[in-house]
Amino acid sequence: MNSLVLDFQEIDKNQLLLVGGKGLNLGELSKIPDIKVPEGFCITTAGFQRAIEQNDSYHALLDQLNRLDVKDRDQISEISRKIREIILEAAIPSDVVNAVSTYLSKFGEEFAYAVRSSATAEDLPHASFAGQQDTYLNIIGKENILQHISKCWASLFTDRAVIYRMQNEFDHNQVYLSVVIQKMVFPQASGILFTADPITSNRKVLSIDASFGLGEALVSGLVSADCYKLQGNEIVDKRIATKKLAIYGRKEGGTEAQQIDSKKQMAQTLSEQQILQLAQIGRQIEAYFRFPQDIEWCLVEDTFYIVQSRPITTLYPIPEVDDKEDHVYLSVGHQQMMTDPIKPLGLSFWMLTSRAPMRKAGGRLFVDISQNLASPDRRKMFIEAIGKSDPLLKDALLKVVGQEDFIESSSSMNQAPTPTRTDQAQSSSSFKALIENDPTIVSDLIKQNETSIEKLKQTIQMKSGSDLMDFILEDLQKLRELLFDPRSSAVFMSAMNATEWINEKIYEWLDEKTVGDIITQSVPNNITSEMGLALMDVADVIRPYPEVVDYLQHIEDDNFLDELIKFEGGQETKDAIDEYLRKYGMRCTGEIDLTRTRWSEKPTTLIPMILSNIKNFEPHASRRKFEQGLEKALKKEQELVERLMELPNGKQKAVEIKEVISLIRNFIGYREYPKYGMISRYFVYKLALLKEAEQLVKMNVISEVEDIFYLTFEELHEVVRTKKLDYKIINKRKDEYKLFNKLTPPRVITSDGEIIVGEYKRENLPPEAIVGLAVSSGVIEGRARVILNMEDANLKEGDILVTSFTDPSWTPLFVAIKGLVTEVGGLMTHGAVIAREYGLPAVVGVENATKLIKDGQRIRVHGTEGYIEIL
Repeated sequence: MNSLVLDFQEIDKNQLLLVGGKGLNLGELSKIPDIKVPEGFCITTAGFQRAIEQNDSYHALLDQLNRLDVKDRDQISEISRKIREIILEAAIPSDVVNAVSTYLSKFGEEFAYAVRSSATAEDLPHASFAGQQDTYLNIIGKENILQHISKCWASLFTDRAVIYRMQNEFDHNQVYLSVVIQKMVFPQASGILFTADPITSNRKVLSIDASFGLGEALVSGLVSADCYKLQGNEIVDKRIATKKLAIYGRKEGGTEAQQIDSKKQMAQTLSEQQILQLAQIGRQIEAYFRFPQDIEWCLVEDTFYIVQSRPITTLYPIPEVDDKEDHVYLSVGHQQMMTDPIKPLGLSFWMLTSRAPMRKAGGRLFVDISQNLASPDRRKMFIEAIGKSDPLLKDALLKVVGQEDFIESSSSMNQAPTPTRTDQAQSSSSFKALIENDPTIVSDLIKQNETSIEKLKQTIQMKSGSDLMDFILEDLQKLRELLFDPRSSAVFMSAMNATEWINEKIYEWLDEKTVGDIITQSVPNNITSEMGLALMDVADVIRPYPEVVDYLQHIEDDNFLDELIKFEGGQETKDAIDEYLRKYGMRCTGEIDLTRTRWSEKPTTLIPMILSNIKNFEPHASRRKFEQGLEKALKKEQELVERLMELPNGKQKAVEIKEVISLIRNFIGYREYPKYGMISRYFVYKLALLKEAEQLVKMNVISEVEDIFYLTFEELHEVVRTKKLDYKIINKRKDEYKLFNKLTPPRVITSDGEIIVGEYKRENLPPEAIVGLAVSSGVIEGRARVILNMEDANLKEGDILVTSFTDPSWTPLFVAIKGLVTEVGGLMTHGAVIAREYGLPAVVGVENATKLIKDGQRIRVHGTEGYIEIL
């Protein structure tokens, strides 16, 4: 076997580094029975390396390129151009030329060939790199072919290829190019076959794009294509495009675009029989590779040729289960306002905490709700309950159960339903508090949690090794008891039901919408809204000391607190920040992931928000803000009572409303506390585990303490016990986490991999309205600030925050804004609760809000009706 050139038949599946992704896949395709692949061979990466290995200028330029960042576009372009010139001028090694000549003689030098790039970082399961390097079609003659081999090598350094590698964190030094020389076929039709629907991700739907001539026209976007969709052996959808152009091979070599006869432009490219035949070929290829495939095909006379197959890298992974039944999964991240991927240790802790049947997919968690949809009665209650907080979920679930092939699982019918908070919800028309209206219940629950955490902090210090792991596992049971304490659930569910009840009744009696949004302002015991106001108090401490303010504007090191005492007011500042961190330092963006960096670990995160408060507010603004909200709420209560008294049976209505308002104000603030208690406990666990990780580093079991984040709790337990670890698992998980960061998790996904998207059903809206869910009433205009990372926030008072999602860590920003728009969220998720408490008009669940709304645009937020206008 020649290491410089390999026939497709000579390639084995372990030779990615020799023949690249495209070459490897063609080698595998050639081995599938009855699959026709135009014959050919690969000039391996060894040939490319041989051509440039002694070129000092090439390596010097490559070193320069490796030092650049993706934003250095001009320098990237200039250095890449010089590298391409060097490669094109370099002589192809004589042994490579001889090997190519031998193989061309074998296949027939008189034939036309496709000369195609095949990089080692290409057509991989986690990165397609499709179209990053060049392909040349209908190349005739050995000298022409050799010339185009050099062009393919040079295309490894096109601007787009270099930038793509940078974005995907591939080292330029570690990426090489093989060149595929494949006998040309001249098809009457060609196209792409997806064995899973690339739009819906449904693995049961196969999608075919087809157009006349060579596939180059379709891939390059030059022409529209017919689209056929199949389910099983049935064509379920056909869209015939107007095909004005096609690319064909020229007799003298190369290709040209030709106009298609007007009578043929609307003709169906493939017959029904050909569509079914091609679908069968696609399923055979998918079965061989055991993963959904993106397949390039050509039709020559009545024969289909396959010229490429690669994994579809954009499909969202399906949660794994052991059975063959149908399942429906609901995103946990959309309910918890954290749709980023979670590292394995964080996923483990969430699964050990929850009582719901959790499944992992794409670094996120999903709840299996199949049992809740099993029977018609249970299904109706569940969908109605969940729809109250998130209409998009309701619409998606109605689509699922409305599908013709939706099957009620026989095994699910006999099991208990998935425990969710919505199971406890009562209809507002029959509202009755689930617990006595006694404010001391809340203070007792909070005290119980605080005492438990203090005891945990003391006890865990004495634990290490396997004892620590066993202790954490045991304490997680205590956490579950606190989280799912019936009294705790009854408190916030009573308040939530009461708020819904009062909204419906006041609308019925007084024709006023969302009155609960005002009633719930400035309530006691809301740990999250208090956190935002408390940071304003920290700003009050610092404001009188200009030296400290100036110092804080320039800090970068997280040890800045120790330096503060050098300045007048420094000790007071340090004490104020330390006290804030003592109470809230366990919080951070994405806090449900135990592995995320907390404010206590990186206090510089808080500094921009503190400086913003100093700039935007007068002293004691927090107290005034709270008092203004309280005054609004009490005034609204008095107004409602007076208006109700004028109605028939008004005295009874007024008494009833006062009782319900009392219950709401006593209990609704507690809605945010259970999560605070859980996150507080998580931080105690994390600090103890990091100390254990330091010991593992000292023993050379792991390289750095944060490596433990890429292990599940069970795996970490075993590593702590045995002091042994196969480090490949850490590297594999780190690569997976990078991939998961690029995926967008769905709200609802089925076990077929179908992503179900819900839609808002709304009428009488302005034609350009951007629709979402109304969660906090009022109408406000202002400048949109599109912020994806809280640390990048530079808000001015009166701005409207537009972001993907908010969790409690974003609350300190809420004091400076006057409106909120998020892509994720529901009626009772964090952003909605705090927006109502602060009196901010808010619309959440707005699909693609951060793309539809541009930073700096003036917008109007309709918090009562649930839509946004761009002004």
